[in-house]
Formats: sequence, structure tokens, C-alpha cells
Amino acid sequence: MKNSEYDLIVIGSGAAGMISAIIAAREGKKVLLCEQKDKLGPKLKATGGGKCNLTNTLSNEDFMNSFGKNGKFMSEAILAFNHNDLISFLKEIRVDTHIPDGFRVFPVTHNSLTIIEALQKELQRVNVEIKKATKVNDLICENETIKGVIAKDKNFYAPNIIVATGGLGFSSLGANGDGFEFAKSLGHKITELYPAMLPLITKEKWVANCKADTIAKAEIRINLKKAKKLKACGDLIFTPKGIRGPVVLDFSREITPLLEKYEEVPLFVNMIKGKNEEELFQHFKKFSTLNIEETLSKLLPVSVIKEICTLVGADFKKKFKDLEGSTREKLVKTIVWTPLTVIDHVGFEKAMITRGGVSLKEINPKTMQSKIIEGLYFCGEVMDLDGPCGGYNLQWSFASGNLAGKLLK
Repeated sequence: MKNSEYDLIVIGSGAAGMISAIIAAREGKKVLLCEQKDKLGPKLKATGGGKCNLTNTLSNEDFMNSFGKNGKFMSEAILAFNHNDLISFLKEIRVDTHIPDGFRVFPVTHNSLTIIEALQKELQRVNVEIKKATKVNDLICENETIKGVIAKDKNFYAPNIIVATGGLGFSSLGANGDGFEFAKSLGHKITELYPAMLPLITKEKWVANCKADTIAKAEIRINLKKAKKLKACGDLIFTPKGIRGPVVLDFSREITPLLEKYEEVPLFVNMIKGKNEEELFQHFKKFSTLNIEETLSKLLPVSVIKEICTLVGADFKKKFKDLEGSTREKLVKTIVWTPLTVIDHVGFEKAMITRGGVSLKEINPKTMQSKIIEGLYFCGEVMDLDGPCGGYNLQWSFASGNLAGKLLK
């Protein structure tokens, strides 16, 4: 076996890959960064619609809890590199950030290219060797110890490899699941993979008539016995074929696995800021001199009012009190919890992240090193950790990349 050319080879130039290479190089390691596309950070460029929501201001504990049962795994990484540390790191590389809403952190430019260019300059400053348009096809491993990588045109050798290849989301930007295949080939378990943070397609066609409207603070629940406790709240947007918006992007990670199991996932959506049936009856009573359209327009867009009235057979030009009792009852119930049925999603091509990945049970949370293969590290989305919208996943990428780059054994 050829002697090592590098101390570390990083595969992938997302947030996790670039920061891991920088941290290792700052500590005197000779580092090679391989990116299969011809530019660095292709997925990072698209983050937050290009505005790059970097992180948020939650406490460490609340941040980890937002990732569910797997959140505790990130304790060491977040303690070492939380949102304050990320802001400081970015300031070091001359990126100013701000928190316009008191929660989400952005570069002041609101442009992801600002982050990519700054990271690239720092990679160059600390002498990381960068090879773009260099696809790694396999890892070289002997006696459960990493030796190097097999690329398209030649092999590169190092005793440490960081797999920062991301998941399957945004496949048009280069995501192809290579990292999962590398890990699997070396004995790692890959949990079930599902697209997450993506729009959903509904059976109901009426949503197309409401596509120009956004519903603030909508609450979504799943109407399945084993998932009744699951819910999410946030802005909802109707599309020509279904629903999207922050609440859907967040909740889709719960729905896509159920969709594979049941083919249809029934939902209940409250679009009136959590009001219950009694409160809605009181609302109609308060505006009893107005017709249904006029009364409900204080709570819902007119397009949505018309569609719900059509569903229950109510004339929206009539006053609420003039409807038959059964129709009034049905209208109130349907407004409070509007039924929708998810029948499909837009797939990994438009999914922002992947639910599932390399099993956390086989990764040391104190180092990000494999428990199976010496010298093999993972960071970012390739692992079985994904969070909601709002800078969670990017913060995790930076934090896990920072820890992996220290090459702690």
C-alpha cells in the first residue's frame, strides 16, 4: 500500500465538508477536499432559497430537542460549536451576520454565495487542496482501517476520511447517496431513507383554486390512529396540486414514511389560528348581520371560504343563521378541521433534506468517527439526523463538521 499523501481526505463540499477541512487544516493537517461538481457548495447555494438561513438562537437544549429522539446524539458537537460559535467563526472569515426576526440568523447580504466564497477563501488560506469535478467512487479500507479513496482518474491516500456527501435531497445539485453506499459497503447500517422538507400532493383538487393564498399559523394533524399525537403549526400555502409552506416542509418528514406504508395519509388542518367549534359559533353570532363570506373573511381568504362552503353544500351568500342546522354544524366542523388527503410528494428531486441515514448507534458522538472502521468519520446530512426549517440542519452540518475536523480518536 502506498504511503499516505494526506492526513485527511474530505468527500463533499457542503457546509459540513468545508468546515471540517478548514478545522483540520488549521490544526496543521494536510487536507484534500474532493467535490464531484465543478463548483463548491452546490446545495449550500440553494439553502433557504439562496438567502442562507444559517442557524437560530435557540438554547442548546431546545435546539437538540427540535430533532426528536435522536437529538441527544448531537450534544458534544453542539456544546463545542453552537450558534454563537458559528457566528464567531463566520466573523473570523469576514462574514457579518444578523438576526432580523430575533430568531433566524442570516448573512447580512441574505445571499448564500457570501458564505460559499468566504469558506472557499479560508480553505485556500489554510492550504486545503481542492479538487473539483472529482467524483469519489469508493473507499480503500484494509483490516477495518481507512487507507484512502478511489476517484475517477486516480487513487488518493490518507489515514482519515470524512464523508460529508449529504443525503438524497436536491439530486439535481449532485446528491446521489454515495455516502450511504460507502458506509454500507464497510458494514454500517443505513436506516430507511425518505424525502423530507418538500411539498405534498393532495387528493383534493379544490386546493388549486386557492393557490394564491397563504394561511398564517395553520395547524396540521394526521388522522391516523398511530399518528394522532403528531402535529405542526406554521404558514400553509396552497399549490396547483397540493400544499407547501413552512408547516408542510417541517411536517413532511412525518408524512412521507406513512405515505409509503398507507398510500394515503388523511390530515386535518385548522386554518383559523386554533379556534375551536364553540369559538367559531361565537364568531358567527358576533357578526350575525353579515353573510357567511363576509363573516369568515375576517378569518380566511375568500377563495378558501368558497371551497369549504362548496364542500358542505352551504351558500356563502346566506347568513349563517339562515342555513339548516345540519349544514351549520357541518360547516363549523369543516372549517375548524378541514380534511385533506396526501397521496404523493414531489420526491427527492425537490426534497431539501433526507430523513434517515447512517445509523447513529455506529458513530461516536464525541468524535464523529465510525465505531466500525478506524479513521472513517461522518458529518452533516449523511447521518440519521434531520431537523425542521429555520437553520437547524445547517447548524448541525457546521457543528458536526467542526467536530469531525478535529480528527479526535
